[in-house]
Amino acid sequence: MATLQLWSVHELPLPAHFDPSRVGEVWRVRYEDRAREAPAWAENHGLSPAAEDAFRLCLLAVDIQNTFCIPDFELFVAGRSGTGAVDDSGRLCEFVYRNLGTITQIFPSLDTHHAMQVFHAIWLIDENGDHPAPYTLVSADDVATGRWRMNTAVAEALGIDVDYAERHLAHYTRRLAEGGKYDLTIWPYHAMLGGIGHALVSAVEEAFFFHGIARRSQPEFQVKGDNPLTEHYSMLGPEVTEGPDGDRLGAKNTELIEKLLRFDAVVVAGQAKSHCMAWTIDDLLEDEAAGERLAERTYLLEDCTSPVVVPGVVDYTDEADAAFERYAAAGMHVVRSTDPIESWPGLAERASA
Repeated sequence: MATLQLWSVHELPLPAHFDPSRVGEVWRVRYEDRAREAPAWAENHGLSPAAEDAFRLCLLAVDIQNTFCIPDFELFVAGRSGTGAVDDSGRLCEFVYRNLGTITQIFPSLDTHHAMQVFHAIWLIDENGDHPAPYTLVSADDVATGRWRMNTAVAEALGIDVDYAERHLAHYTRRLAEGGKYDLTIWPYHAMLGGIGHALVSAVEEAFFFHGIARRSQPEFQVKGDNPLTEHYSMLGPEVTEGPDGDRLGAKNTELIEKLLRFDAVVVAGQAKSHCMAWTIDDLLEDEAAGERLAERTYLLEDCTSPVVVPGVVDYTDEADAAFERYAAAGMHVVRSTDPIESWPGLAERASA
């Protein structure tokens, strides 16, 4: 194994192309320019191909997409500061560039949706035929009492048996409650496949592309969330895995968990601290075969994630902070991207083992 001494001398400067003032904007990444610059950058700074890393560190980048991270987009994660996801993305870009020689591989997730899904307004109607407003919480009792019911026109459009769709809605909301999860949340239409909101934040995409060329390391994208019958916050599995008849809606991503176990350190960042990132971490911890082993090697970048906050509507800050306290108590490490990696707890021992 490499010693941590090697890590400390490889923290790099920020490349000239990185402009922190544009992190909150959408723009075209100049792939050809970056592809020409990255090999020279690697040579100038003595970077070897990622395949040669003795100490292997990966980055899980959860849903760093325009829809969540750009102001005025569909579901901007503002946090209480009002600029949360923009600030988070800027710090993450800097973390990637400074630690280009340390990050072995990046696993970005892409929340991927269509209009007709269980968490979008079109799925439900009330007794007047009206749809719920964004951020409406739908409980099992709401469905049982008929306050909200299945929009049968949607079931027919998707070729889903109407009786099954109605039973599924009742089953789905019950399972969320039984699993200690949030009630069914009606989100604004977001992360729409093929739309601008679905794409990675431009500055983050550029950083990941630059890393991939400089280190000869292909990012491995995790696409999630396109099943109309379940929300899919976590990178590792859907909210509900079975329908009312025991039919499979999805399964835990054991392939990804097995890959993570091959790394000496797993760094997690992204959006939102209260939802997709939190559920990803929960699934890591709860995996019976790997949870304990992954916990001790997992590092959560607390300054590269923010909770969902919509002033006057919802504020998940307290829930997100409580979750991070729980993760720390379980053995995970809560760190800051601006702290040198060699100062992170436990890494010196792991790197020199």
